[in-house]
Amino acid sequence: MHMESKTKYLIGTSGWTYEAWRHVFYPKELTQSKWLEYYAEHFPIVELNATYYQFFKKQNFIDWHDRVPKKFRFVVKIPRLITHYKRLLNADNKIKQFCNLAEHLQEKLELYLLQLPLNIPYHPERLRMTLKAFDDPKKVVVEFRNPIWLTREAKDLLSEFKCVFCTPDSPETKLLNWLTAKKGYIRLHGKKRWYNYRYSNQELQQVARFAKRLAQRGARTIYVFFNNDYAGYAVENAMYLQTLLKSATKK
Repeated sequence: MHMESKTKYLIGTSGWTYEAWRHVFYPKELTQSKWLEYYAEHFPIVELNATYYQFFKKQNFIDWHDRVPKKFRFVVKIPRLITHYKRLLNADNKIKQFCNLAEHLQEKLELYLLQLPLNIPYHPERLRMTLKAFDDPKKVVVEFRNPIWLTREAKDLLSEFKCVFCTPDSPETKLLNWLTAKKGYIRLHGKKRWYNYRYSNQELQQVARFAKRLAQRGARTIYVFFNNDYAGYAVENAMYLQTLLKSATKK
């Protein structure tokens, strides 16, 4: 329990610009251009999901940096051009190009999220070469969507680079307590349905217990992101989990 008391919990959602959140989270009169500022009043961190779909300009990252408080942090998702189209092949230049842009978030850039596509073949050496393309692989979180990657070999590879293992909760996956760094990372997509799923209080209590077990095993920072964005479930669930872990999140 002494180890757990030193752990910081950072809870947020995967994105913030969902129209369905207008009435359930964002005040009706608040313009969308102010949503990030409002979000940052309630959460300490967000996954920047929009970067998965396109390369943004330098100015976009500068603007995101300037719109949030000093202690707010971003996890930036690696573009699908790299992960899903190039499938990690011959992507070094694109990785460096993207990271050069993302670094305009400055001190508010927390981590990079590298989500491997479901149908990518099991090829640890390909992943190794991808991780080497980052200036600091310790800032990379890896999410495996296909269980073929859940091997001792892949785990050891992440540990070698001190990369962060992301454990996803979804209709196809259950939380897995791997620790490959001093950080734990949980993505909640929906237990029985992707995205359109509201976690019950009991299920969120189980998530909190899981996070605390990671802390007891040595995780110094634990990130939890809700990707069940439908109908505002993500913000509702994230707020409840914050209350469960409140004493730790305020440290």
